[in-house]
Amino acid sequence: MRHIIAASLLAIPALATAQTNGDAVDTLSHVVESKTLRVCTPGDYRPFSYHNDDGSYEGLDVDLMQDLAHTLDAKVAFVKTSWAKLMEDFTSGKCDIGAGGISVSLVRQKKAFFSTPYMVNGKTPITLCTNVQRFQTIEDINKPEVRVIHNPGGSNEKFAKTYLNKAQLTQHDNNIGIFNEVAEGRADVFVTEAAEAKVQSKRDPRLCAVNPDKPLQYAEMGYLLPDGDMRFKLYVDQWMHLSKASGAYAKLADKWVPQ
Repeated sequence: MRHIIAASLLAIPALATAQTNGDAVDTLSHVVESKTLRVCTPGDYRPFSYHNDDGSYEGLDVDLMQDLAHTLDAKVAFVKTSWAKLMEDFTSGKCDIGAGGISVSLVRQKKAFFSTPYMVNGKTPITLCTNVQRFQTIEDINKPEVRVIHNPGGSNEKFAKTYLNKAQLTQHDNNIGIFNEVAEGRADVFVTEAAEAKVQSKRDPRLCAVNPDKPLQYAEMGYLLPDGDMRFKLYVDQWMHLSKASGAYAKLADKWVPQ
């Protein structure tokens, strides 16, 4: 396994200043010269990026970022962030790329580039297996008696507040522990991406993903890239294209994402 290091949230001044001032950013040259690819990730989202207790990271995007860095003769340095601070940390120049199960959204794209999407991954409820038939649709969930839990700062919160605002909404700051809230009966439903719902239902037999192959809302996953840096975007897009064409991406996806 190629070497991975953890990084602090200290930005390299020149790159941060360029992003802040709106000047052209040459991320590709910066990564090649520094031999380090700095990756912003919340690290709380299986199967994409998960921060283990020993400080290491694992997941589909972790493996893919290793591969991308390898093509640049660089090592990976993960920059720990949160969903609430993801865009602030990324746009301030603290990292070169954002990864870890990031949904492509127009709101985020106002502030940064996205890579070409690498996965379709729509919004899917996860609930107790005994409640699967009860929560088949948005209409089934969006009722005053239903307790919906969500994590802050990302597309899950936006979905809950937009489409499930008639339900009892509760914010849970710890994305890792949110599934236990449902499993223990303190919440009825959590709506997240299909891949995460599948993974968590495998981890806890009390939980079931509801129709993960027919999500409530279409969504795509992509990588955050510096605004205006078309050279780096083209490089990342071509790297992903070649990974998919060679079958390398499929092997990693099969390893991390349950079918």
